[in-house]
Amino acid sequence: MTNKILVIPSIDIHDQQTVRVVQGIPELGCAEYKCDPVEMAMIWRAENAKCIHVVDFNAAHDHTRVNFEIIKKICEAVIIPVELGGGIKNFDDAVELFELGVTRVVIGSMAFENPREFIKILDKYTPNRVVSAIDVVGDEVVARGRKTRTHLKAIQFAQFLKSCGTTRIVVTDVTTNGMLTGPNIELSKQVAEAAETKVTHSGGISGSQDLLKLQKEGNQYIDSVIIGRALYENRFPCQKIWRVAEAGIFS
Repeated sequence: MTNKILVIPSIDIHDQQTVRVVQGIPELGCAEYKCDPVEMAMIWRAENAKCIHVVDFNAAHDHTRVNFEIIKKICEAVIIPVELGGGIKNFDDAVELFELGVTRVVIGSMAFENPREFIKILDKYTPNRVVSAIDVVGDEVVARGRKTRTHLKAIQFAQFLKSCGTTRIVVTDVTTNGMLTGPNIELSKQVAEAAETKVTHSGGISGSQDLLKLQKEGNQYIDSVIIGRALYENRFPCQKIWRVAEAGIFS
């Protein structure tokens, strides 16, 4: 039986604008991208998106709230879940985001740096609303936008996250992020198997063939994929992707 894959469009925000992200670094002034993130969210919803993944790069790098009003407007503009990552350092940060209207928070660095606070958020909001994230460069998990080396392998960190109670992990090979060079499916599979959790794959998708490959080679744990640049640059017709992928009828 062919696995179904949920396609989740990504909106990366820096200084209140939609930006292209390459290997974890936001690039400003990309003509292909509409600057208004709220408008972009409405476009993806019109294209039949069931969920939107938002990354706040200002919060991630400087722990600022410059994009919070934009995030709130995105949550108000669409009637689908909005998950958000970037700059969540403590329990209060998570509370503030939920109050903005975010459905789920995506937490990576905090789980490594402050696991007690991470578990506190999990206990309060449940694993349905708190998603873990693993960013990998080479064979090593990295934190704080690649600034911090953890000296941990992805499998080690995945098993730790499982022990904390997480039930979903977003897995990103940072070297493939925004490069359109193909997905590191093996990494996502290893994390899924080690943690026995659902995995959302992120990074490397360049078009329908990569999505097909992910669907065929991913195990039963990989049920969704975050796509950014390939969608913005119209590398496949969006409605067909969602219709075919979610029906599990690739041939």
